Amino acid sequence: MTAPIPFKPRPDDDIRRLALRSMKRRATGLLAVAAAVFVAAWNFEAVYPWLGYVRATAEASLVGGLADWFAVTAIFRHPLGIPIPHTAIVGRQKDRIGQIIGNFVQQHFLAREAVSAKLAQMQIAMRAAQWLAHPLNAQRVASQMAAGVAKTMEALPDEKIRGLLHQTARDRIRAIKLAPIVGRGLAAALESDRQQELVNEAIRLAAQAVSDNHEKIRARVKQESPWWVPKPIDEKLYRKIVSAVEGMLHDIKDDPNHPVRIGFDKALRDFSDRLQHSPETGAKAEALKDEVLTDEALTELTDKLWETTRKGVAEYATREEGPEPGPLARGVSAFGQELLNNPKLLAEMEEFIAGIAISVVEDHRHEMADLIAQTVARWNPEATAERLELAVGRDLQFVRINGTLVGGLVGLLLYAVPKWLGD
Repeated sequence: MTAPIPFKPRPDDDIRRLALRSMKRRATGLLAVAAAVFVAAWNFEAVYPWLGYVRATAEASLVGGLADWFAVTAIFRHPLGIPIPHTAIVGRQKDRIGQIIGNFVQQHFLAREAVSAKLAQMQIAMRAAQWLAHPLNAQRVASQMAAGVAKTMEALPDEKIRGLLHQTARDRIRAIKLAPIVGRGLAAALESDRQQELVNEAIRLAAQAVSDNHEKIRARVKQESPWWVPKPIDEKLYRKIVSAVEGMLHDIKDDPNHPVRIGFDKALRDFSDRLQHSPETGAKAEALKDEVLTDEALTELTDKLWETTRKGVAEYATREEGPEPGPLARGVSAFGQELLNNPKLLAEMEEFIAGIAISVVEDHRHEMADLIAQTVARWNPEATAERLELAVGRDLQFVRINGTLVGGLVGLLLYAVPKWLGD
């Protein structure tokens, strides 16, 4: 059998106990007054007939007060310690009471309509967005996120992670067909005529190279000329070569329809088409990719990526908070502000949160009702009655007081009305 669950004392138990005793004394005192009045009126009624009204009132007050005392007491214990049937109701019926409370909570407090209305009133998404939008709160969230990620990364097995990154990168890169992707990218650039910018940049670089290397060109012309050619002719030849090159570059630069431009454009378009549709070109591109991405190079790349990421996260998590929020904190704050500035998104978030909460409640509300019933079933009967009496007993003493007063009034009417009608 499961041991009863003890009740932890509440800080205000003594105050509640004193208040309950005070109200009990008042109710009992009023009952004692009614008894004293009844005895006195009954003794002198023969001498003073009008005391019949007082006696009837006091007698009815005694009956009403005693009846309510019995009813109130029977809720928590046996009146006068006598085990009268259907008394000490709380202690004897606490298991049933627990089931009733659990079912009541389940059907009324955990109903879809009640939960949905409460969640709509709470505006959880808006509160969360307002909280996140505040820079200090965003900084706290960012710090906790960074610290959590840093601890997680530190706890991960280093060699296994490196191997996993290497394997994943190798598989992903090798699974990608490079040629079609490059071909489509090149085709998109050609559609927007971006290749002309490349040609112009190449012409600029070539012209700059010629301009910067006049002396080297002169020396090379002189070196390649036969020994018997006079120097003036070498100089003239050098000037013609430089002039021809610079002139051609100038013509290509200024003429959009220059044959070199047209040829370059045609070559690029042909290369783009072969990249997308030629199996032979695709195979060459894959071979080149495999040659460039050797296992050693890829391992070095993934190792550096892992080290850089881990180091960066660790530094961010351990850095001292400055007056200005960090990038992660700014991102968290911006997310909260974006939610506040987007009523539609905020409404969707509210609906999403409400849907999850309602789903969880509906899936587990039977368990919540069972938890209430099982918890009450494990309570000690006497302690349960005492705890409940401390909670509501003071208010129930007003039932005794009202019963004494109302009973007296009804007794007075029942005594007086027949007399008045008889007269």
